[in-house]
Amino acid sequence: MDRTSIVETQFRNRLEADDLPAGPTPVDGLRPDRARALFAAQCQSRALDLTARDMQKAGRGFYTIGSSGHEGMAAVAEALRTDDMAFLHYRDAAFQLARAERVDGIDAVRDMLLSFACAADDPISGGRHKVLGSKALAIPPQTSTIASHLPKAMGAAYSIGLARRRAPALRQLAEDGIVMCSFGDASLNHSTAQGTINAACWTARQAAPLPLLFVCEDNGIGISTPTPKGWVADTLRARPGLRYFSADGCDLYATFAVARAAADYVRSQRRPAVLHLSTVRLYGHAGADLATSYLPLAQVEAEEARDPLLHSARLLRDAGVMSARDALALYDETRVRISALSEEVAAHPPLQGAAAVMSSILPPARPAPRVNGPEADQRIATFGADARNLDTPQPMSRLINWALTDLMLTHDEIVVMGEDVGRKGGVYGVTQRLQKRFGADRVVDTLLDEQSILGLALGLAHNGFVPMPEIQFLAYLHNAEDQLRGEAATLPFFSNGQFANPMVLRIAGLGYQKGFGGHFHNDNSLAVLRDIPGIVIACPSDGAEAAMMLRESVRLAREENRVVVFVEPIALYPMRDLMAEGDGGWMRTYPAPDRRLPLGEVGVHGEGTDLAIVTYGNGRYLSTQAQADLAEAGIDARIVDLRWLAPMPEKSLLAAIADCAAVLIVDECRRTGGQAEALMALFAERRNGPMARVTAEDSFIATGPAYASTLPSRDAIVRAARTLLGK
Repeated sequence: MDRTSIVETQFRNRLEADDLPAGPTPVDGLRPDRARALFAAQCQSRALDLTARDMQKAGRGFYTIGSSGHEGMAAVAEALRTDDMAFLHYRDAAFQLARAERVDGIDAVRDMLLSFACAADDPISGGRHKVLGSKALAIPPQTSTIASHLPKAMGAAYSIGLARRRAPALRQLAEDGIVMCSFGDASLNHSTAQGTINAACWTARQAAPLPLLFVCEDNGIGISTPTPKGWVADTLRARPGLRYFSADGCDLYATFAVARAAADYVRSQRRPAVLHLSTVRLYGHAGADLATSYLPLAQVEAEEARDPLLHSARLLRDAGVMSARDALALYDETRVRISALSEEVAAHPPLQGAAAVMSSILPPARPAPRVNGPEADQRIATFGADARNLDTPQPMSRLINWALTDLMLTHDEIVVMGEDVGRKGGVYGVTQRLQKRFGADRVVDTLLDEQSILGLALGLAHNGFVPMPEIQFLAYLHNAEDQLRGEAATLPFFSNGQFANPMVLRIAGLGYQKGFGGHFHNDNSLAVLRDIPGIVIACPSDGAEAAMMLRESVRLAREENRVVVFVEPIALYPMRDLMAEGDGGWMRTYPAPDRRLPLGEVGVHGEGTDLAIVTYGNGRYLSTQAQADLAEAGIDARIVDLRWLAPMPEKSLLAAIADCAAVLIVDECRRTGGQAEALMALFAERRNGPMARVTAEDSFIATGPAYASTLPSRDAIVRAARTLLGK
């Protein structure tokens, strides 16, 4: 007999004999009708786990990581309001079922069965994955995440306090609401969890409102690795600014009482707290996991004897709510009903076909309110002394600063956040004076933690803001890239477009800083971003285009719910001259605030037909220098600036090079994984004619005189062009 059958048989036998485990008497606070409702949710959760395994055996279900042993989360749901946003651990079916019981029109059991079956009419993911989540229940969908949802939960909690002071038009969360996020004891050790808890404590130390309730569900094991005794309690108790609560998750009444106290503390004090909930894990990690293959049988049996449903039945009996026999009858009725419903659900058509799967990669547009922009006097007053220079040529860094100023004047919901973006104005001065102009609420100096910066942005987006986080250097993104890949980009996909977290992520990056910083300040690889479905990657090459592309990026986030990564070439921030010192050839005047460069539009510079140089960022600067050299050699070249690296602007790009005899790609990223690979493939498939590429070497970047030796150069572009054309 397998362990699932053993546990269920034990449960049934002990209820039939009224032989229930000993334990504390029920504490006050839970009404009889609510206790019964919570036990019903626990029974539903258990029945769904067993039914999921039956569906898998029959080839009709596709997910068996269950919630058995964690049914105490039903009591946590009861302690919260139904509009308190909840980011759930993947073992929290009982939480969602208990919350759904309090909201009219939600059949959470049926919804979960549709998810198990990957049915196309699954109401949360559209059949893409078994996820817990519901728009109506304020539960953004989560899959088998390992703490990656904690940063955005912190951001959502922070947004509640921020919205009290600066309410966005599309605010989603109640001003007296709180945010709950749950996770397992093994996940507590993950850097994402540690970073988020640290950031929450750091925020609380500064008296910033953060109504966030962490729930650590401690079943004592991570797949097969035990959690050391006392580790979770000692770790969480030691956190400054984080109020610690604990409860036995097998005790329905005690869990409710402690969870309510924790929620009341967070709601009234607007400070973070953690509820350490002891649970058990029944049936192993998932359907294919056999716990007795790595744990002693006696230990497995001891855990099974702590079955929370047995303890709930005892507590309900002792509280006079229902007898053990009535509890068994409710459980049996639930098992039969859910099993029958699974048969009906299995007949629903599954999600099929690439087009259907991909239909939710891009989220639907959102009803962003139209705005007219600031009055002229207000704009001049905000710009201050800069207003006198708006019509004079400036380097890129200054024009991006002015574009940010205009955007923040026009859209109150924009919030900038990152390391040193406020008082210092950024490492390169791009955000100078923004905090003075708009306040510390809208230009937030964060702690040094990229995961928390992106999590803050994700959470703010859940509450109607348009976040503009900054990552100081491209190489620093790698500490936090899963917040884009695993959270931001997947949210509309796994919610069938019901949730989105739009943002414009500004990153200072790429190479060519003269003798400064080496690899960590000159990272020339965008490969980690290029393959993320749905995101937009922008890379301007001069200041005017940067301003206009930044405006389009904000429009995409604000109106189309898009995640935009705006890569700003560091070496071009201060660039003034082009061909000779003092010529001012790379400075630009500030474009009028209503001018944008639409997504997918490339830049064409020159009319030559001998050669098209396809490039972006620093490559356009170098190619412009090379263009003059080539003209002296009798080669008439045009430069095609991609501007938008993802999605690749194929249509406008092919049109821009259609009448050119040859194509030279200049890619400042590495030969392996760079944009040139995709461009070569596109041109090979869609056009005829010679082509070549000049790329960076597959190397990191050095500090000192060799800083540019592995990167494309003006001379290398000229040599490649002459070779390509036989000249």
